[in-house]
Amino acid sequence: MSASEQEYVLGTNDAELRRLGFQHQVWAAPTAASWERARFRPGQRVLDVGCGPGYATFDLADLVTPSGGVVAVDVSQRFVAHLDAERARRGYAHVEPHVQDLEQLAIEDASVDGAFARWVLCWVRDPEEVVRRVARALRPGGAFVVLDYCHYEALMMAPRGAATDRIIRAVTESFRQSGGNPDVGRDVPAMMQRAGLEIETLRPIVRLARPGTALWEWPWRFFENFLPGLVASGGLSADDHAAFRREWAERSRDPAAWLLTPPMVEVIGRRRA
Repeated sequence: MSASEQEYVLGTNDAELRRLGFQHQVWAAPTAASWERARFRPGQRVLDVGCGPGYATFDLADLVTPSGGVVAVDVSQRFVAHLDAERARRGYAHVEPHVQDLEQLAIEDASVDGAFARWVLCWVRDPEEVVRRVARALRPGGAFVVLDYCHYEALMMAPRGAATDRIIRAVTESFRQSGGNPDVGRDVPAMMQRAGLEIETLRPIVRLARPGTALWEWPWRFFENFLPGLVASGGLSADDHAAFRREWAERSRDPAAWLLTPPMVEVIGRRRA
């Protein structure tokens, strides 16, 4: 892998492309509601921060219409190439893909009407620098929408299982060791304020999933992609991984089982008009 591909803890292979597409479907409705609260609309130019392969990018492009535009930025050359190929296939001339390190984000000051980042700040080493650069790129009245984890370790399975508890702790610790912050949402409002944005909206996002639903499948697909690498790196034992897979299968057959997704926060900061 290139250095940029290593920025993605889960990699950028075909399995991860499929997982991200499924993830976007599961979270599309809450995301669209955030965009509505931020007043994203046709004719605007919006920045997609950490766009990945572009699943949200194209929804934003449909929202702003060809009278507006989407600037899509990501560190992964492979993801941006995937996005660019899809942009060409769809004929979306109003989508501008760029490969950039987000902590060195180079977007002209006061050049966009809105910005969006979902599960991005939790992965970067200096999220405050990203927020500062995005804030500078906003035009007066522009809004920055962030959706991110504020207490990942509070992901909860019921009935409770010891193996699942161990997995959640191991995953959380691996995020921190890789330079991320699985609780970054706690700090985003203060970061926005220091960057000159006014906090307009601050909302918790926690969803309850039952076996057999797409939302139940969402964390499982993450774990299936992520845990083998965690075992290979020594961050998790093979026995713990196997015990977790058995426990998850048992809960998936239990009609009384349920889980709460990792708590997230929606923060919308707006540059003063």
